Amino acid sequence: MKKKITMIICLTLTICIAALCGCSNSANDQKTITVINYGMYIDPAILDQFTEETGIVVLYEEASTPEELYSKYSSGAIHYDAVCSSEYIIMKMMADQSLQPIDFTQFEHIDNISDDVWSFCATFDEGNQYALPYFWGTVGLLYNKNMVSTPPTSWDVLFSGEYAGNIIMQNSMRDSFMIALKYLGYSCNTTNPEELAQARDLLINQKPDVQSYLVDEARDEMVAENAAIAVIYSGDGMLGCTYNEDLAYVVPEDGSNLWVDCWGVTAECVDTESVYTFLDYLCCREDIAKQNFEYVYYPTPNTAVLNSLDEELRNDEAVLPKLDSLDNCEVYQLMDDDTTAMMDEYWKQIKAE
Repeated sequence: MKKKITMIICLTLTICIAALCGCSNSANDQKTITVINYGMYIDPAILDQFTEETGIVVLYEEASTPEELYSKYSSGAIHYDAVCSSEYIIMKMMADQSLQPIDFTQFEHIDNISDDVWSFCATFDEGNQYALPYFWGTVGLLYNKNMVSTPPTSWDVLFSGEYAGNIIMQNSMRDSFMIALKYLGYSCNTTNPEELAQARDLLINQKPDVQSYLVDEARDEMVAENAAIAVIYSGDGMLGCTYNEDLAYVVPEDGSNLWVDCWGVTAECVDTESVYTFLDYLCCREDIAKQNFEYVYYPTPNTAVLNSLDEELRNDEAVLPKLDSLDNCEVYQLMDDDTTAMMDEYWKQIKAE
């Protein structure tokens, strides 16, 4: 997840030229690394702080969805040294041999990463060789308590017609299919063509009731009370609740996606020392990870940060859910090529005018 998502940062011509070269040294021997992540998914100040402390420049690119991120990487137009994406994209890159194993013994603060989250990552990265956990969370519903008659407990609220024109859906193929599949009682990782066709038909029939398909902007629309209910990632949901006390976030009882976004080091990265320094700084060092948590507001795998939070926040399961309380949620698995192509085609049909 997963996943913070907005506009691409426009790089200057000089930066773009450097980015095409990936890890490199400029004329004054300043080291440079190029990374890609989702939008609004890092405190921008951290990049400048990192350069000030280490002398390493981070050329930072953004993508709006997991699929767009993978497309930008795989196009080869820019040489990326590290990528941050959802677990199923990390799995795809592992299968493509696009990632290299990470030597975590080179990370000074790696012991701050939670054993529970390492175990979670091991479900798709056996032996924890390729993925460094960044943030994790759920997909759920952000709703306005004054505009929704009864607190929702099921995805049914999106399909009943009661809130026609007041629904914001995620502009994400995988998440939209997940909702429909879980509502229908199927696994969000199904490869059954009949089940996927049923989910497609449900989403097509729902389309007239959908006000818009958004990602990060959904939170702002809900805060402004421009819709009654929105599908949203948990961190955005919690931030929305802090900005507008009439909002509430819930994970439907039908089940949802339990996601983890991870950093991977690309196979073509040469200056792994600089990349390791950056990832250790961003994810593992307590003060920086806490600064980033307070900006992003998603559950962090950094136990030092968690232990530093006040007791009320640390025990707030709306902000930091207990993994064992999400038994009805599933981790996305990598789809085979045929299923992916089928879902791509179905998504085009759903989004067609």
